[in-house]
Amino acid sequence: MKQIRLILWVGVAAVLVFLGVLMLQKPSVQPTPTTVSGSTFGGPFTLVGSDGKPFSSARLAGKPYAIYFGFTRCPDTCPTTLNRLVALRRQVALGDDSFNIVFVTVDPERDGPKEVGAYEHAFGAPIIGLTGSQAEIEQVKKQYGIFSQKVPDGSGDYSVDHTATVLLFDSNGKLAGTIAPDEPDPTALEKLKALARS
Repeated sequence: MKQIRLILWVGVAAVLVFLGVLMLQKPSVQPTPTTVSGSTFGGPFTLVGSDGKPFSSARLAGKPYAIYFGFTRCPDTCPTTLNRLVALRRQVALGDDSFNIVFVTVDPERDGPKEVGAYEHAFGAPIIGLTGSQAEIEQVKKQYGIFSQKVPDGSGDYSVDHTATVLLFDSNGKLAGTIAPDEPDPTALEKLKALARS
């Protein structure tokens, strides 16, 4: 009886050792990192300006720009972000000529050229406001890695959840950095000064 138990225990131990060796030899599956290259992020687009005419991204070439995606009925994040960009740009050497600020609506259903035009003028500084068809906006969002989603507010209307990060592009149209909503002003200002020199 003792011999049978010993044989069984030896057998169990052998199986455990075998399984352990298999686990050590099994390659671990690592998720493929998704990195964004500054040379491929973004890309050409044609949307509609606040004057109702087509606006090609080619018009942005040769000058750095900060691009922000939002919507004109946004109660807090969008106006706060754009006001902040305007204020920080005025602290950069060339002021309003340092870099362009581009606002792209993620709510083209309600934000036509007229609405975007009124919105861009509300900040008292040059801002390029853009809209387009739903398909055009979706394409640009995809190119720039932007998320947005309608959120019903319970009254038959809706708000929009969206990416609140500002994207910075140098004068060659390459991604130069980002500014997060909670980033301190001194840090953001240094990024914008560097952007203006790019």
